[in-house]
Amino acid sequence: MSTRPGWDTPTGGTSGDYYTLTFGDILRMLWRRLWLIALFVLWFMGMAIGYSFVETPRYETSIKILVGQAQESDTSESNLSGSDIQGLQILTKTVAEAINTRRVAKSVIEELNLSLAPGDLMDNLSVEPIPDTQFVRIKYEHPNPVRAQQIANAYGDVTSRQISEISSNASAVTATVWDRAAVPDKDNLVSPKPIRNGLLALILGAMTGVIVAFLLESLDDSWRSAEEVEQISGVPTVGIIPAFAMHRGKNKKRL
Repeated sequence: MSTRPGWDTPTGGTSGDYYTLTFGDILRMLWRRLWLIALFVLWFMGMAIGYSFVETPRYETSIKILVGQAQESDTSESNLSGSDIQGLQILTKTVAEAINTRRVAKSVIEELNLSLAPGDLMDNLSVEPIPDTQFVRIKYEHPNPVRAQQIANAYGDVTSRQISEISSNASAVTATVWDRAAVPDKDNLVSPKPIRNGLLALILGAMTGVIVAFLLESLDDSWRSAEEVEQISGVPTVGIIPAFAMHRGKNKKRL
């Protein structure tokens, strides 16, 4: 089986002599397979847009919790040393880890009388300490924007209450709800996002189409011009025999 040029194949029958695929060859190949690339792009974009229409909308809201530590009466905030501030920031990370536990989730479920398992409630929860601060941000997603607000605020209330119950000594750790959650609107819509999905589908479809085009081109061993034959063989073309079709007719016998 002969091999088409442009795929690092030896030319002229000598070892080590390879034909390099030029940028022009790539462009011509992509132009020939443009219909295939466009087909993949339309297919991926159609699936993405269709999924965006059937996907259930989800809203996100958030609250902020300020983590601190009770100070003695003769100690002011201005007297905090660098080590104290660093310790509070480490404590903030600890509180963030404590929020994202089944213990807190069970208390939130009981407070709102939800018919959910703790694991299911935590699936839509996101807790992160804000770097270089004593704040913890709690985010919650839900198809119902009002329910998202209720759950986020309940997480703040439960966290503040449980931290105060556990740490009740003179240097007690405090977790204060600094900024309560609001009812999210369309600006806080997490999904669906048709524009984002469409752009991702456009990129993935184009990449898939190009990969398939290169694969089909590498498997195609046909010749398209005399120039290709000369490039791969290293021998000048003497002549070209055109393709023609033979028509067979029924021979009629003369009586």
